Amino acid sequence: MRRTTDNALSWADEGTRLFLRTIGRWDEEQYLAPSGLPGWTRKHLVAHVAANADALGNLVHWAATGEETPMYPSVERRNADIAAGGAKPAAELTAWLRASAERLAGALRDLSQDQWRAGVVTAQGRTVPATEIPWMRSREVCVHAVDLAAGLSFARLPEGFLPALADDIVTRRAAAPGPPVTLLATDTGDHWELPGDGGPVKVGGTLAEITAYLAGRPHSLTAPDLPAWL
Repeated sequence: MRRTTDNALSWADEGTRLFLRTIGRWDEEQYLAPSGLPGWTRKHLVAHVAANADALGNLVHWAATGEETPMYPSVERRNADIAAGGAKPAAELTAWLRASAERLAGALRDLSQDQWRAGVVTAQGRTVPATEIPWMRSREVCVHAVDLAAGLSFARLPEGFLPALADDIVTRRAAAPGPPVTLLATDTGDHWELPGDGGPVKVGGTLAEITAYLAGRPHSLTAPDLPAWL
């Protein structure tokens, strides 16, 4: 499925619902369990996703007003906010996640056609049109819903999201050093090539397994290690 602003908005909304449904009514003990990301509890991960909504809201403000508003004041401030979020009580953390997601969704709905075309700068320093913001958010909520380590797999993410994510990751990985890999999703027929030096390694598996591998998440494939995605 070709990625569009409309389906990215839909994936962001559905991913947010998945994320909120997964954390449900977690108590402090469940929140303090390890996430799927090294060194982070589930609290740290939820704080990161909540802060990301606020940060993307800064980009929406930039697109709507022309006022330059970076996602984060600095990397240090971003990390400090996640650490502080990791110490918040469970109910407060859930409320922050829900409120920040609602603010972002509302701000996106209010953008005009011209404002959607406005250029903004990501945390990685890339200048992109505001139409990229829903895709950036859908990646955050969908992939990190799996990273909560609560039983959700890539196979349960929104329809159409996985091939769009695989396309995006392969594009990014093509510009970085890594092993040459030919990937075939055996259940959908989708096909990707990762460039590199040497003869390509052929890897086949379900779309969900292929995408998890590309994203550096747990998978059952026999495939060479890849460098970090983002």
